[in-house]
Amino acid sequence: MFRHQSRQKSLALALCGLPLLAAASAWAGDWPQILGPQRSGKATGEKLAAAWPASGPKHLWSHQLGSGYAGPAVVGERVIVFHRVGDSEIVEAVNAKTGQPLWKAGFAATYRRGVDPDEGPRCVPLVADEKVFVFGAAGDLRCVSLAAGEKIWERSLYADYSADEGYFGAGSTPILVAGKLLVNVGGRGAGIVALDPASGKTVWKGSDEDASYSSPAAVSVGGKEQALFITRYNCVLADPSSGVVQKLFPFGERGPTVNAATPLVSGGKLFVTASYGVGARYAALDAAPNAATSAALNSATAKTIWGDDDTLSSQYATPVLHNGFLYGTHGREDVGVAQLRCVEAATGKVRWNQEGYGVANVILAEDMLLIVGARGRLALAKASSAKYEELASCELVQGVSRALPALSGGRLYVRTGSGKQGGKLHCLGVSD
Repeated sequence: MFRHQSRQKSLALALCGLPLLAAASAWAGDWPQILGPQRSGKATGEKLAAAWPASGPKHLWSHQLGSGYAGPAVVGERVIVFHRVGDSEIVEAVNAKTGQPLWKAGFAATYRRGVDPDEGPRCVPLVADEKVFVFGAAGDLRCVSLAAGEKIWERSLYADYSADEGYFGAGSTPILVAGKLLVNVGGRGAGIVALDPASGKTVWKGSDEDASYSSPAAVSVGGKEQALFITRYNCVLADPSSGVVQKLFPFGERGPTVNAATPLVSGGKLFVTASYGVGARYAALDAAPNAATSAALNSATAKTIWGDDDTLSSQYATPVLHNGFLYGTHGREDVGVAQLRCVEAATGKVRWNQEGYGVANVILAEDMLLIVGARGRLALAKASSAKYEELASCELVQGVSRALPALSGGRLYVRTGSGKQGGKLHCLGVSD
């Protein structure tokens, strides 16, 4: 399935690998949602092989998929995939060891192409409390059982709240925080909507925040668990209990732009990034002082430490943070060729830069990086701030790979292909 490649080729058209939060009861080594256990791109309990043969890591199995850019989620020995075949959006489970189908559930697909011809779903499944939540391209949120794929409930959120499908359809993966399922819907008075995960019923709705392609992250502010969203134009904090939605700072530009990378929160610091002239920002996130009311007690401030459009402006891929350094791509897939960079988080200083690398999704396992390029190049490198040190690389035959990869149980899951011709989910053995 692989052949050796010396350099990532230049990329063509852009679209977001779109990826949302931590499942309430993930096992060690699970990848139950977008960007892994904590939505940070960091794997838990995984140790990678230090090198591969020239042909690449062992190819364990492949599973045929339809259209879409939704990456997989993994819980136990189940891999959950979400894709479209004809007029159906399909969520299914396959065996993590063999790729054999376990169950499948289908729903009517109504999304019609926008800027990108692919009409499949964009959001990674969210697995929590023995349930699977999938958010389709037309803004339909569905819930099925993890055990057998039995349908539990569904909501047409974009239709219910008159939301706009935007350039590429719905692409912000919901998040489960403090017992509420939060979604950036983008309707008037329903910019963010909180649902009861058991029934799908609306608990509260608030703000006029337009929807983005960025998935929210969980954050603790003043000892209270909240959700941090990058919406179409702002960075906001949503309190799942009270429904208070607080704007932290503007983030976004009008016109043909998107916010797609997930915000990173660590040690009271926040990193957000986008291309299209929006740039990157690193800020200190603190509870607001001298709060006088119950609403103010849940508020926060975000003081900018540095921000610019020259350091680490990512079109859609979320960087990873390791030992105070950010590893990710700077630039766009449709304009020029993106660069792979290491940036000191505290100062914004670029420590090293790989020209011509191309847009890539990065997974961190201990002190190693798995780097999956949008054109199918897979690389293994050290997470070192001193220099870029690549240990091995190979290339998937099938080309485009914008979907977010997943790492669980020593297996790397990479989805390739797009459009009506569909693609495949590949399982690779990358453990030592």
